[in-house]
Amino acid sequence: MEFMSLTAGIVGLPNVGKSTLFNAITKAGAEMANYPFATIDPNVGMVEVPDKRLDRIQEIIPAKKVVPTTFEFTDIAGIVKGASKGEGLGNKFLANIREVDAIVHVVRAFDDDEITSVTGKVDPIDDIETINMELSIADLDSVNKRYTKVEKQAKSKDKDAIAEFNVLKKIKPVLEDGGSVRSIKFDKDEQKIVHNLFLLTAKPVLYVANIAEDDMADPEQSPYVQQIEAYAKKDNAEVIAISAKTEEEIAELDDDEKAEFLEAEGVSEPGLDRLIRASYHLLGLATFFTAGGKETRAWTFKQGMKAPQVAGIIHSDFERGFIRAETVSFTDLDQLGSMQAVKEAGKLRLEGKDYEVQDGDIIEFRFNV
Repeated sequence: MEFMSLTAGIVGLPNVGKSTLFNAITKAGAEMANYPFATIDPNVGMVEVPDKRLDRIQEIIPAKKVVPTTFEFTDIAGIVKGASKGEGLGNKFLANIREVDAIVHVVRAFDDDEITSVTGKVDPIDDIETINMELSIADLDSVNKRYTKVEKQAKSKDKDAIAEFNVLKKIKPVLEDGGSVRSIKFDKDEQKIVHNLFLLTAKPVLYVANIAEDDMADPEQSPYVQQIEAYAKKDNAEVIAISAKTEEEIAELDDDEKAEFLEAEGVSEPGLDRLIRASYHLLGLATFFTAGGKETRAWTFKQGMKAPQVAGIIHSDFERGFIRAETVSFTDLDQLGSMQAVKEAGKLRLEGKDYEVQDGDIIEFRFNV
């Protein structure tokens, strides 16, 4: 099985720093302009997932080359109020958001007189609610359409319809209040039904507070960041604070300059690295490694996948002829310092086809085709 690629969509009101952030992410230079609708077609950028474990594996089991894993960000044009009614380029935005698997919501958390705010003031919560309200309205529209139909089927005692109707009854009042499906607790069976409804507000969200460079060393002291964090808690979402403009500058530097710059700012790594890792986890993604020989490589898999499926990410033959997965956890290899020591400590495991692969597993697949 080829791994289906998942993408995180970057959304935000016009002029909050969304394209600046996307530029920093991809160094691709999405069209930049200080006016709404500068980015009309969603741009897709591939990013490498920063992972210090790769360097450590290479130290212990040297290979000819080291290959990090990647995933995609999609830059979605700025949404304006009324998008759900087709204002601006509304329908297109909503369609683009439907296609992504998680939402990275950029919120302006800095003061700058030169950059026009669409609403005329800096008010992160108002900005968040403008977009969330549009997504709620679009979802409510879908739920209402489904509601009447499923209600009829449920009355005729159709078991699946009854289950779906109960989920719709749970969702409808929350959306009517402008809330998100994310904020509702569902059990496992309900979760499957929700998944098949393809609702926008059910997608996991990461809020990115776009802060001023001065706030980089201690973002927590920014009142804007505090407001965003309080909001995100209710919305069952995470927050990361980064300075998009500074990240764009950092992305242009070579490694030595980068290290100096970060030290001067009082931060240990680029905010982008944190953002990429957080988005990766938000998508339910994890990393396994193959090591030694021609290349040591990081691979992306979806949490919960079993060993044969994961083997298929490398090559379909591996899945078809799967025998076993010879597995060692990164933590064990790191602590013990050599494959020899891992074997002597009895930490090399032979896993079968029911094994759920864990983040950080270093695997050699045995297969026979």
